Amino acid sequence: MTYKEVATKAGNPNAARAVGAVMRTNYLEDVPCHRVVHSNGTIGNYNRGGSEKKREILRREGAIA
Repeated sequence: MTYKEVATKAGNPNAARAVGAVMRTNYLEDVPCHRVVHSNGTIGNYNRGGSEKKREILRREGAIA
């Protein structure tokens, strides 16, 4: 999902930046914040290892090639 899609599901489609702020500070293992990407298709950053770690996890999960 994109940050905007998460914001929309949470009830405010204009809160994509707020979703990013939450994801940036989240360290709970049961919240899969690595699955949230930019609406332009880019991976974005990941607070537990950077964008390359995020890309690695998404590849392992089969979400990207």
